[in-house]
Amino acid sequence: MNPNYQTLTPAFSVAPQLQPADMQALADAGFKSVIINRPDGEGGPEQPLSDDVLRAAQAAGLQARYQPVVSGAITAADVAEFASLLQELPAPVLAFCRSGTRCTNLFMAAREHGLDQTQG
Repeated sequence: MNPNYQTLTPAFSVAPQLQPADMQALADAGFKSVIINRPDGEGGPEQPLSDDVLRAAQAAGLQARYQPVVSGAITAADVAEFASLLQELPAPVLAFCRSGTRCTNLFMAAREHGLDQTQG
């Protein structure tokens, strides 16, 4: 597997939907942490469950967190939690959702609200 991702800063990248099988490739690429921002079931039955991705990430040696955020309905609480995760998790961090846009929007909002630039 060779997951497709976009690097926004040296400490943070985003990706479209990833599979459990992608987690080892992310670890091999140097990522230390993964954030799942796509709610379970959003993409129907073909979307992998967050628990399966979290288990695969852990098996690959990655820190991983599930922070489901509804597309088009990002709240201030979502931004605050995302910023907190970026401060907590070892970098580099990769966040993913359906297309990567939701994660990018969360990241940009967190930066606008004072996320330390070293986290992103």
